[in-house]
Amino acid sequence: MAQRRFLFLQGPHGPFFASLARQLVAAGAEVGRIGVTLGDRIFWGRLPGYERFDGGPEDWENTLRDRIARDGITDIVCYGASRPLHATARGVAEALGLTFHVFEEGYLRPYWITYERGGTNAGSRLMEISLTEMSDALAHRPGHLRAAPDRWGAMRQHIFWGAVYHFLLLVGERWHPGYRPHRQPGPKGEFALYINHLTTLPWRRLQRRIVTWRIRNGRFPYHVVLCQLAHDANFRDHSDIPSQAAFLMQVFNGFAHGAPRHHHLVIKAHPLEDGREPLPPLIADLTRRHGLRGRVHLVTGGKLANLLDRAASAVTVNSTAAEQALWRGLPLRALGRAIYDRPEFASGQSLAAFFADPVAPDHEAYLTYRQYLLATSQVHGGFYSARGRKEALRRVPDMMLSPRDPYEKLAQSPASDRQQLHIVA
Repeated sequence: MAQRRFLFLQGPHGPFFASLARQLVAAGAEVGRIGVTLGDRIFWGRLPGYERFDGGPEDWENTLRDRIARDGITDIVCYGASRPLHATARGVAEALGLTFHVFEEGYLRPYWITYERGGTNAGSRLMEISLTEMSDALAHRPGHLRAAPDRWGAMRQHIFWGAVYHFLLLVGERWHPGYRPHRQPGPKGEFALYINHLTTLPWRRLQRRIVTWRIRNGRFPYHVVLCQLAHDANFRDHSDIPSQAAFLMQVFNGFAHGAPRHHHLVIKAHPLEDGREPLPPLIADLTRRHGLRGRVHLVTGGKLANLLDRAASAVTVNSTAAEQALWRGLPLRALGRAIYDRPEFASGQSLAAFFADPVAPDHEAYLTYRQYLLATSQVHGGFYSARGRKEALRRVPDMMLSPRDPYEKLAQSPASDRQQLHIVA
C-alpha cells in the first residue's frame, strides 16, 4: 500500500487538527502543515513537517505546489472549503489528483461534525445525490432515528479557543506580514469581539431568558428567523444576499405583507453573534418602518429548541440550524443555496405567501435524508471540547484513510457489511 502523506492547512480553532494528525501518524501515515498564522504554529505543537507561509495571496499557489512536489503529498486537509486559500488548494488538489479532505461544523448540530471530500455546504457532493439514491443506499440498513440533544454543544470552549487563536494572530503579525484574514475586522477587532462576547455572557443569558419566557408564554403564533453570522462563509459564498441587513429587510417586508395581524416574528441571533453588524438598532428600525411594534422579538443565542417547539415556521438564508426545524416538521423557507433546500423539504413560496400559509415539508422524506447524513458525513463529536474531540477521533482517521469517501462507501457496500448507525439520544 502506498505511503499516505497528509498536508494540513488551517483548521478549527484549538488542538483538533494536531490530535487528528497524531492519530494518522499512529496509523502509519506521514503528516505536515503549512501555517499562515502564529496560532497555526502553536496549535501544531511538536508534530513534524511544519512550514511557515509568510507570503501574500499571490504566492500561495506556487508555495503549495512546491510543497506537494517536494514531499510527495497525497492528501490535503482543511477546515472550510470556501476560505480563499482553501479554495485555491482545492483547485490544486483537483488538478493533481490529490484527495481533498474538508471539515466543517456539523450539518446536524449540536453533537456532530461534518467530514466530506471535495467540498461542503452548497459545494458538497450531497447537492448531486437524489433522495431516491439516498433511500436505495440505506435499504436494509439496521438502526433507527432518535432525537438528538438540543444544545448546540461546547459553546464556552468554542469562544475560548477563538479568543486564544485571535490573540496569537495579533501577537504574531510580524512573522506573517503577508497574511490576509478571510474576514473583517482583522486580528485586533476579532480579539476584542471575542473578549467582549466572553465577558458579557452572563448579562446576555439573563436577557435571553426573559425574552424567551415571554415568547413561550405568549398567546400568539410566531415565526422564527434563523440568523447567521454576517461573515459566515456559507452565508457569503452560497447565497445572493449581500448582508444580514439585506436578509432581514426581505423578511420584514414579506412578514408585513403576508402574515396575519396577530402573528409575531422572532429573530433568533446566532449563538456566536458578536455585534460586528449590530442587530438591535437594525431590528428596531425595521419594526418601526413596517408598523410591527409589539410583534417582533430578538433572542440573542440560547437553545433553539425552546423556540422551535412552539413555532409556526422558520426562515433562514442557509443556516444548518434549519435542520432542527425540519426535524420537527416545521415549514421552512430558505433564501440561499443549501444541502436541505430541496422541494420535498423547503418551501418555494414568496415570503409573503409563506408567512400567510406556509407549506409543510414531507417529513418522511426528511427522515430518510437525515438518516443518510448520519450514515455518511456526520461524525459524532466536536472540535472544541476534549470530550468532543475524543469522540470524533474514534472514527475520523479511518474515514480519511479509506479509499472511498463516505457517500461512495455507503452506496457500494453490501447491506450486510454496513456499519451500525451511530446516534446519541
